[in-house]
Amino acid sequence: MTVTVPLYIQIREALAERIQSGEWPPGTRIPAERELVTEFGASRGTIRQAINDLVSKGLLRRVQGSGTYVADPKVDVPAHLLLSFTETMRRHGLEPGAQVLSVETVPASRKLCQLLNLSLGDQVYQIVRLRTGNNQPVALEYSHFPVKLCPGLERFDLQRRSIYRILDEEYGLALVRAEQTLEPTLARRFEAEVLGVPEGAPLMLWERLAFTSTGLPVEYAKDLYRGDRVRFRVMLHLPG
Repeated sequence: MTVTVPLYIQIREALAERIQSGEWPPGTRIPAERELVTEFGASRGTIRQAINDLVSKGLLRRVQGSGTYVADPKVDVPAHLLLSFTETMRRHGLEPGAQVLSVETVPASRKLCQLLNLSLGDQVYQIVRLRTGNNQPVALEYSHFPVKLCPGLERFDLQRRSIYRILDEEYGLALVRAEQTLEPTLARRFEAEVLGVPEGAPLMLWERLAFTSTGLPVEYAKDLYRGDRVRFRVMLHLPG
């Protein structure tokens, strides 16, 4: 049985090849839909479907009133290494940034007590930050730290300094190991507004529990990464 690949997929792959081969480098404005209609002999709806797919994959980006452009390459996040967001961005030549949305001291929930070895009534810092690379939204971080381990954490510049570096340099809490899970999710209204994506856009949820070398749990975090800005890379080895 012969299976015919839908035309929009053929067009999508042809356009993707131009991007990935470097024929259309980042920042290139791609031809208008009417030009692509003529080139591929397809309807405008078919062309639009192919372009929409590439936008959702993060290969293209739309600029209202201007056109559609080749997006910057996705940031490779090494999921097998415990790196701060700041370190990850700098490895890719991007300027890391943070916008502190809230810093609160709240009673630890039962879940946090279990994860961070706390007692009911113990306080935790709950820090919400928007993380950026070259001033572009990349991730939304929800972080929790026991107050008794890092009292006065809120006094430091959480907008310009890496929290991991603050913990290490100011409190002697070097985080060297973490348990992490990754799973896909969809942007809810608040997350969409903050990250600059449509509601329901694909995100990657990174849930992390980080420890010192002595096994002391110091951070519980839930980070939401834009699916069109990052991809996660893992090194695999055969067991044994």
